[in-house]
Amino acid sequence: MNTKPIIKSSLTVLALAVCSLHVSAQTDVTPTEARTIAKDAYIYGYSIVDNYRVQHAYFVDRDNPEFQAPWNQINSTPRVYTPEDKTIQTPNSDTPYSMLGMDLRTEPIVLTLPVIDKSRYFSVQLIDTYTHNFAYLGSRTTGHDGGRFLIAGPDWKGEKPEGIKAVIKSETELVFAIYRTQLINPEDLDNVKKVQAGYKVQTLSQFLGKPTPKAAPAIDFINPLTPEQQRTSIKFFQILNFALQFCPTHSSEKDLMARFAKLGIGAGKSFDEATLSLEIRKAVEDGMADAWKEHDRLMKRVDAGEVTASDAFGTRETLKNDYLLRMAGAVGGIYGNSAEEAMYPIYFVDATGQKLDASKNRYSMRFAPGQLPPVNAFWSLTMYELPSSLLTANPINRYLINSPMLPDLKKDADGGITLYVQKDSPGKDKESNWLPAPNGPFFLVMRLYWPKQDALDGTWSPPKAKKVQ
Repeated sequence: MNTKPIIKSSLTVLALAVCSLHVSAQTDVTPTEARTIAKDAYIYGYSIVDNYRVQHAYFVDRDNPEFQAPWNQINSTPRVYTPEDKTIQTPNSDTPYSMLGMDLRTEPIVLTLPVIDKSRYFSVQLIDTYTHNFAYLGSRTTGHDGGRFLIAGPDWKGEKPEGIKAVIKSETELVFAIYRTQLINPEDLDNVKKVQAGYKVQTLSQFLGKPTPKAAPAIDFINPLTPEQQRTSIKFFQILNFALQFCPTHSSEKDLMARFAKLGIGAGKSFDEATLSLEIRKAVEDGMADAWKEHDRLMKRVDAGEVTASDAFGTRETLKNDYLLRMAGAVGGIYGNSAEEAMYPIYFVDATGQKLDASKNRYSMRFAPGQLPPVNAFWSLTMYELPSSLLTANPINRYLINSPMLPDLKKDADGGITLYVQKDSPGKDKESNWLPAPNGPFFLVMRLYWPKQDALDGTWSPPKAKKVQ
């Protein structure tokens, strides 16, 4: 009896069945519904996908020139960032960074902080895969006396070990810790290096001197998209699905994830662009474009002062699951601090509402007497070029003006301070107060580290950027 045709027929049926598992979720929706789901899922997932891009560069891709260290190992950069640092958009140039990617699937991680002089601001920002700032260590929160802190994943059920000051739990299995250590002036760098050398990282088993538990399965990381590709490539949703496997579904998002699943989006789901009909594919692409239109409408509110940059960063509870704000925060400057840690008055337009462009205009910014930014730590004003949102190269290698520079700034006759924001020197007599701009569009970010109540409640307001005639 010839069984080959039967076997071949069975394999065909099996292949069709497997294929149907991939496409059924995507063929059960109309193009109109697919478009709205894609828009909402893109807004929801943008910060997650962009976070994956950064973590892949820093902790996975050893060939990347900005690779930091393997997971669960800290790397400190003993300098401030310059235009050569391109992975994270809108980086600061005030505080040398230390970077740590934590994989908490096997066991918790213990962070040891050294005793640090009270005159030096520092912080450890703990960020989950959603880019929520779920906790802080440092000057404002835990003080300068050092100590050990245990960072645990969502499934850890242990007790606080002896010698640990606090147990801090993340709702996701992968966590990013960004350490910021204040550099007071260029001559201070050796002191910063000593502080950074005191930042220690151990697994819990290493800390306790016990055998290492059985390791979680190795992660087969997929390649990320570039920032440009993230805007239009529907592979975006494949990366989102991959990243979501490390994020147990939050109780507030169960209905949302059930809706996304109709389009094959979610942890454990298969979003395969090869199986999409032309109609559904176009609907998904249109949904992504719709998401950017939503983002652009929000940015008009930012320019009008109705929404601030600080509104886009914080805990899940602070953001109240406002995914559009979370997306805008990632686009403008992923990993921004929560408002109580740092505030970010941001300048895309001048006092008349026109976009900032140093190829067409010169600008000034004046702090009246007694109106410098109210902070417990320090403040800065940093220049970024567009469209890259990166620091901009200039002939004097000055990327910011900050409060430690105040003794060197020239004061106005009444004791106020005027800063000059332009592409060319304002003249030798004013050059101390010059923040060089690129020959084109740009934006400015003011940073208030550990802001005082006057800043938090709006009693103090930042000055406008005004055109110089």
